[in-house]
Amino acid sequence: MVGKVLKSLVIEMSRNMSIVLYVVVLIAVVVGVDLLFFRNLFWERLIVNIGIVLVFAAFYLRFLKQP
Repeated sequence: MVGKVLKSLVIEMSRNMSIVLYVVVLIAVVVGVDLLFFRNLFWERLIVNIGIVLVFAAFYLRFLKQP
């Protein structure tokens, strides 16, 4: 019984860490694209940032979300 509980805690902790890593990568991509390509273009930067977030969200929902 204790082994099952510990195993589920380890799985849940690794899942949480993978989500945190995914969000950190998302933030790094958004900031990197902003600084490299759209430094002084507000509306273009906003549209590209929304697009990046939508792509990351679609990838998460398709491949990483557990059923």
